[in-house]
Amino acid sequence: LPAPPALLPYVPRVPPTALPGKLTATTFALERPCCIFDRHANASDTVWLAVAFANASAAFRNPPSRADVPPYEQLPTAHSYMTLETAAAAYACSASSPAILRVGGDTVCGGQGGRDPCNGPLPSPGPYRVKFLVMGCHGPKAETRWSDPILLRRAGSPSTIDPAPVRHGSDVVVIASILASLGAALAAAVLCATGAEAWGSLCHQDSGTGAFARRSYRTHHIPPALPQPLPPGCRCSPPGLGCFAPRPPGPCPAK
Repeated sequence: LPAPPALLPYVPRVPPTALPGKLTATTFALERPCCIFDRHANASDTVWLAVAFANASAAFRNPPSRADVPPYEQLPTAHSYMTLETAAAAYACSASSPAILRVGGDTVCGGQGGRDPCNGPLPSPGPYRVKFLVMGCHGPKAETRWSDPILLRRAGSPSTIDPAPVRHGSDVVVIASILASLGAALAAAVLCATGAEAWGSLCHQDSGTGAFARRSYRTHHIPPALPQPLPPGCRCSPPGLGCFAPRPPGPCPAK
């Protein structure tokens, strides 16, 4: 019988840091193991990811060869599959590879019936467990521990959305009314103050204009008219009645 694969202390996990799309309804992200398989793999070996429902991981059996790898299409019945076949050199310490692996990210490989391992979308929220398995020409050589259960997000059902608007309490309505009244009073006060200031400015301008209008305007190039002498025997009447010549007194009335 072949020797059992070496059990590595590494435990796969979802990245603990915030990451867009870390968990979705059909996919999840995994940290890429680095420097984990160097002592147990050579250039011809490959590393696989085994995915199983959490309650079926204990019953998973490592395939003796690549031809016996459980495909993605058998997940609903076998409750497990293997995917992400990668050269072991991609996980070496000197490899410059992305730090994140995405499980379930291939939306076109499912149902094609090809022999290439499919990384298709996961059909349910799970939970799932995963482990890495090093496969050589003669079967499994090393494996990691199973991950903790990974639960995907659940898509919201339209029936769970409440179409009724949220009803506010009477206290909220009273507070809103008071705030509206205060706002109206403040706006009125500002308008009154602005109007008074504008009216005072207009009055100041009018007073300046009236003072200017009351000033007399005298020309300096036209000499003033000299008073004309009255004709002989003419005396002035009261102002505005002109001048007239004195008449001799009439004869005395007969006695």
